[in-house]
Amino acid sequence: MTPTGMHAVIPSRVAVGEPFAVKARVLGEIRTLEPHNAWNTWKPRLHGPFNYSVQRDIPYLDNCLPEWQGTLQVDGGSALDGPETLVFDGRQGAFPGDTRPIGVFAGFRWTQPGMHFLRLIDEASGVEAWANAVYVSEEKPVERLYWGDPHWQTYFSDGIRCPEELYAFARDEAFLDFGAITDHMEAVTDRQWDYFTAVTNDFNEAGHFATLVGQEWTNHQPGHRNVYVRGDACPVLRSTDPRCNTLEKLWAALEGLDAIAIPHHTANAIMGADWSLGWNPKFEKAVEIYSVWGNSEQHGEDGNPRPIRHCNGEERGRHVLDALNAGFRLGFVGGGDIHDGRPGDAMEHILPQYAGETYPQGFTAALVPTLTRGQIYDAMRARRTYATTHRRIYLETSVTAGRLAVRAASEDGIVEVAVIRNGAETATLQPETDSRIVEAVRPLDEMAPEEYCYLRVTTVTGDMAWSSPVWGDELR
Repeated sequence: MTPTGMHAVIPSRVAVGEPFAVKARVLGEIRTLEPHNAWNTWKPRLHGPFNYSVQRDIPYLDNCLPEWQGTLQVDGGSALDGPETLVFDGRQGAFPGDTRPIGVFAGFRWTQPGMHFLRLIDEASGVEAWANAVYVSEEKPVERLYWGDPHWQTYFSDGIRCPEELYAFARDEAFLDFGAITDHMEAVTDRQWDYFTAVTNDFNEAGHFATLVGQEWTNHQPGHRNVYVRGDACPVLRSTDPRCNTLEKLWAALEGLDAIAIPHHTANAIMGADWSLGWNPKFEKAVEIYSVWGNSEQHGEDGNPRPIRHCNGEERGRHVLDALNAGFRLGFVGGGDIHDGRPGDAMEHILPQYAGETYPQGFTAALVPTLTRGQIYDAMRARRTYATTHRRIYLETSVTAGRLAVRAASEDGIVEVAVIRNGAETATLQPETDSRIVEAVRPLDEMAPEEYCYLRVTTVTGDMAWSSPVWGDELR
């Protein structure tokens, strides 16, 4: 079996001399794993009973070699200290009995500050892959950068795989730092919700993997909302319940809870957000700007390369820029809205029934001191997040009165960093000495209190990142 690629992840922020691990998977031809309804002790397992959705005709796909032994060369340049190879000897894997080449390899350190990149090479096949960019600071970072996907569906509604399998995949195969099941509550019973919550809490491990208790309120008329709480429990919120079937009733149900409600695929004509119904500043703190359904930032005719095409496509007046221009103060998150059992590495976009209608999923990057449920939630609430398409694009911004600073990096190379002010592109920044990095400080004209500004990064591969907006009165 010959590798076709590799998936490698390293921490996005570390200090000089701080130890870190390389997480890696060796990829092969994509294969379908049929459901196997035999009793089993282990969850997850590849041939589980929840591997197929009748409603959506989604099978469970695996892109990792079923087994492989070999050695990968590690190239991080002169600034990397640590093992020169990663050895897969058949004893790795994501769960008991798993023979696939998936491993976590410790013992690495960066010896010099600055932006760095790490490459893995299989000399036997010639296949190589880059890990995500990492910024190395002289001192221990005050805030770390953690990556997650807070939007998944399960077998219990219109997705595949059970909650244990989804959390395990996100943590151990997609190498995410945080995530959340946000299943359609209209399809979930009260007892099932107890089970969902228990599994979510079981997988929550401070410093290692953070989970949020979340659910999707699925009402097409005003637009769907993903509801998250800071704690470990939340009441059931269904749009089919007469007590919770309007936005006004949803807000009333959230009173007394430390909760946020995030609209998603907002530009869609059928299930997007009706911004004319207003904005709830207490609970609506962020918007999912990108998912497998596409980019809701602006209309395709206005320069959006990944407009929503599914379910009658997009509708003007429902884009994220429409909400910002109406005065809604929303941070940005990216997600999957995945249904294929692969949070963090969805492959729905390759299925025939979604050809030309879906895209690779998105990510949320959270800036927090440590990895805990509470801090991830607080970052989403406080607009300390940014969104990306399916790449861990490094983005660091500082907007103050009269000054804009940016540090952006991608292993794929950067085309530009665009400055978006009040919905219009007012400036662009390009790489200088290294095509993978943009570092710049530029003047920023004074912003009126109601004016906003954010950055949009575009890479050579067409991937994107969006910083959460800041408003003029926040700079005073």
